[in-house]
Amino acid sequence: MSDNDVQLDLTDVDPRVGQPVGGGQLWDPCSSSDVRRWVMAMDYPNPLHWDEEFARESKYGGLIAPQSIAVALDYGHGAQPACVGYIPGSHLIFGGEEWWFYGAPVRPGDQLFQERRFHDYKVVDTKFAGPTMFSRGDTTHTNQHGTLVAKERSTAIRYLAAEAEKRGLYDAQVGTARKWTATELNEIEKVRYDWLLSNRAGVSPHFDEVSVGDRLPRRVIGPHSIASFTTEYRAFLFNIWGTFHWVTPAGVEDPWVYQDPGWVEGFAFDEEGARIDPRKRDGLYVGPSRGHIDSDKAGEIGMGRAYGYGATMGAWCTDYLSYWAGHEGMVRHSKANFRGPAYEGDVTYFDAEVVGKEAESSWGVPLVQVKLRLTNQDGTVLVDCTAEVEVPR
Repeated sequence: MSDNDVQLDLTDVDPRVGQPVGGGQLWDPCSSSDVRRWVMAMDYPNPLHWDEEFARESKYGGLIAPQSIAVALDYGHGAQPACVGYIPGSHLIFGGEEWWFYGAPVRPGDQLFQERRFHDYKVVDTKFAGPTMFSRGDTTHTNQHGTLVAKERSTAIRYLAAEAEKRGLYDAQVGTARKWTATELNEIEKVRYDWLLSNRAGVSPHFDEVSVGDRLPRRVIGPHSIASFTTEYRAFLFNIWGTFHWVTPAGVEDPWVYQDPGWVEGFAFDEEGARIDPRKRDGLYVGPSRGHIDSDKAGEIGMGRAYGYGATMGAWCTDYLSYWAGHEGMVRHSKANFRGPAYEGDVTYFDAEVVGKEAESSWGVPLVQVKLRLTNQDGTVLVDCTAEVEVPR
């Protein structure tokens, strides 16, 4: 079969463009333990989110969740509305996220509700898998009071798993997991620990104190491992047995809710079996997440070896910028393009620079524009992110 004969079957996708879609809705409000589990998994030290005594003395009077919690309180790592329609033999990886935050913090006891819509898609020929779909979906997050908390536009990359496996683009690139010397690990840990201490007090830089060209403190996460990937996966609440139910948008004929998007054998959930057996709904045992902790399964979908989560990388970006912004600031908007995954054995570095300032923005607050880039130890770009961060005058 020639490359021209490889095609994505989009007959079930086209009629759904622009339509509201359903998905999972968490049964329970967010708890303080949910927040603590999340920031621990994201390696995010801000004491506002885990230290009760510190949080009570803050302007918030108690624990609040980080802005990144919105994706943890959603279904499907936030990609549900971007993975719509049955494409036989397909798999999915994350392509990016765009977020807008509206200033309402999430506190323990709050519950988020989602409205979802399949926005659009395009098909591009890639070296990775030939015809490859880049599809986008929108999610609006409101709390139990109807207050708008955040909006997300997620990008999913859908492709034929067999074609990606055959091409093996990443096989030669990623090789085996790197082995680090004790000296190297000590150097990594020093950079990591310096960042952990960089703004524990939550001091916000004032607008007049920030200059174009300023560099934010460097951060590093890793080396990534099966243990760290598992910790991250367990912090997404929808991954816990029985935590959600399916919701359907009203007035839509044949709405997309929880149908099989065409996963290859061994990568689908068993919804009926999961009523009895928890492992039938646990993505670390079955389902599309298996490749994240199993290099053999990762190879079956063209990913080379065990790798991290796109939604996690997006959360890392939000947390990093929020930590710098301090208690009087926040991330208002960010757009992150995912260029490649964080592989087992790699480390991820964060480097950011102030590239612009806006004293009077459409948000009604002063904004600082920041360019953030995540790279691995070899300088390979994993994420390109641009963000508008609110800081006090």
